[in-house]
Amino acid sequence: MSINNRAADISELLKQQAALMRVGDKLPSVRQLSKTYGASPVTITQAISTLSGLGVVRAEPGRGTFVAGRVESNELPHPEQPFTSSRNHLAEPDYAWQSSTLGRSRVDAVRAGRLHSQSTSGHVQLSWGYLAPELQPFDELRTLGVRCAKSHRAWTMAPPMGLPELRRAFAGQLSAEPEDMLIMPGGQQSLVFAMRTLADPGSTLITESPSYPGAAIAAQSAGLNLAAVQADEHGIIPAKLADALERTHAKLIYLQPCYANPSGAILSPERRVEVLALAKRYGAFIIEDDWARNLSLDGNAPPPLFTQDPDGHVVSIATLTKPAAPGLRVGAIAARGPAGERLRTARIADDMCVPPLTQEIALGLLTSSAWPRHVTRLRAGLLERRDAMVEEIHTSMTGAKVPNIPTGGIHLWVKLPEGSNSTALTTAAHQAGVLIGDGKQYFVDEPPAPFIRLSFSAASIPQIRAGVQRVAGLL
Repeated sequence: MSINNRAADISELLKQQAALMRVGDKLPSVRQLSKTYGASPVTITQAISTLSGLGVVRAEPGRGTFVAGRVESNELPHPEQPFTSSRNHLAEPDYAWQSSTLGRSRVDAVRAGRLHSQSTSGHVQLSWGYLAPELQPFDELRTLGVRCAKSHRAWTMAPPMGLPELRRAFAGQLSAEPEDMLIMPGGQQSLVFAMRTLADPGSTLITESPSYPGAAIAAQSAGLNLAAVQADEHGIIPAKLADALERTHAKLIYLQPCYANPSGAILSPERRVEVLALAKRYGAFIIEDDWARNLSLDGNAPPPLFTQDPDGHVVSIATLTKPAAPGLRVGAIAARGPAGERLRTARIADDMCVPPLTQEIALGLLTSSAWPRHVTRLRAGLLERRDAMVEEIHTSMTGAKVPNIPTGGIHLWVKLPEGSNSTALTTAAHQAGVLIGDGKQYFVDEPPAPFIRLSFSAASIPQIRAGVQRVAGLL
């Protein structure tokens, strides 16, 4: 790193200033010094680094820069000479300039942190929205992985829209055309990509409430504003959706018509018709997050909303990550008309393709006899866990209620006794070795009552019982 003349001059001035101060006195901040000397933060930082290397000052991250000692003027390096110092004398970095340069963060760090919190070996995991290892088709995936890795197709460039056979496999679940499908690296990336491509930054996304926090941070990442519309056990309320569309002029609606996270609600047949009519009236897109289609427990899942929409208002997202394995980051977006064309064109700007090896494994799983066997096993395992969790909540958690026993999905939405603090309970549970979901994170606005979300897919039945009992003790 070479030192320019301006940085060298400021180093000399700062050294003279430090000579008039006591050891341990604090120098002004980088921002203040930039104003004083009319120099950029980078130049100021370089000058301070020079003095730090000479032992004149010491930088303490998060606290500032302090006087450390004395040197003579002729010990400063010549402006034309490179400055070097030993590792032990390197200045601590000062990132203060980044805070002003970056501006306000789009994504809510608290919501994002809670969404992706994982357990340690000592925690009971009642918050993680994925399958426990014993519920994953591990043997099938391992066999497919070895076989697919031997194929040259796994190591060549795949088409940007995805392998034709895999697009066809996903299309079959939606009664769509393969040309309507776009293979994506998982459901979360699909949400961000669809929101960013279909709406301009600064516009509004309408979401049902409560809803998946990952959709909220996806919208934030895309630069969208959020407007929440109340949902109940039958899904989003059409009259309130109409009011929101009229008020916000939003062109994007986020829905989970099938086993909504966190409530498990299914959009009723009557409301499906009304919601599609509203999308048509206001010229809006519906992003259908169909994450739980393969996670039905009692009866069959309703057909995708995509299948009832001939005019391209519905853009549907499917994923293999939830019903197969967390590391199998493969999903698909289905979209018709110019919107589909725009999504498929914009995809190339993100990356050239989903890794072919991952696509080959996903294709092998979906088209093998192992897939229906896995879905059948999974259904039995999740149903047993759901019933055990419901029973334990009714037995142990006095005053708590499960307003809706879901017929699919992996979550229970638990209403706490009046006056409970869901955030305090979530924190206390974490300290007691149980991870649960704070209900506040599932609302854009203030929650109407205290809730927690308990997930039954990532823990064994003994762990579920023990975890619920521990949480009940904290209530």
